[in-house]
Amino acid sequence: MIQVNSTTIPESSILAEMQYHPADSQRDAMLKAAESLIISELLRQRASELGLSVANNASFSGQQDFIEQLIEHEIAIPAASEEECLHYFEQNPHRFMTSPLLEVSHVLIMADPEQEKERMQALTIAESVLAQLQTGAAIEDMAKQYSACPSSAVGGSLGQISRGQTVPEFERVVFKAEVGLVPQLVETRYGFHVVWVHRKVAGQPQPYEAVKDTIQTYLHAKVRQKAIAQYIHTLISQAEIDGYDFAVSTSPLMQ
Repeated sequence: MIQVNSTTIPESSILAEMQYHPADSQRDAMLKAAESLIISELLRQRASELGLSVANNASFSGQQDFIEQLIEHEIAIPAASEEECLHYFEQNPHRFMTSPLLEVSHVLIMADPEQEKERMQALTIAESVLAQLQTGAAIEDMAKQYSACPSSAVGGSLGQISRGQTVPEFERVVFKAEVGLVPQLVETRYGFHVVWVHRKVAGQPQPYEAVKDTIQTYLHAKVRQKAIAQYIHTLISQAEIDGYDFAVSTSPLMQ
């Protein structure tokens, strides 16, 4: 049982709230749930003091109809200035590059990830295809013979691709690869890919005007999160809380 000023949070509420807070252990989940309910109750109490409409549901993961009103009423969140946006842009040029472009061909040996036997058979075939390419076989011939991808009809060519056009596990490997045959198989949810990168065009820097709004939105979100965390710290410091010690919290909000 936890006491927040004059309000009791029973153990049953904490146990019910745990479903919204997955963690490595039951204790960690319980701590996260307790913290969430305490913060919810503090926000609820403050909203009531200000005369805002407050739902009866005590779950922080449930009703939050009043929280935005409370934030707007209580927390001043400054917008990022032009100077701050420009400074961020100049300090983080790598974040504002267009995607590299690749010309890629592949051979897909399809396999269901849930079927271990099928997966192992596909791996054996893919390793054989890779070995043949390493000894001079043409990827166009291998694709037409082995690939389960519709691109097999055009010799395995995927044409020109940029980031976001293929599945993440394929992208992570291929966009780091050098021109030529990728020396290892690329495993994805579809099976095993043997990949040949024909051409790479590096990403180009974007002009500030093209990304200014994105930077402003990002910086505003960071400032907002920090301001809300500070506000919650203030509520906690002014409250009488029995049965929970925020010193044990590992929540990023409380760091």
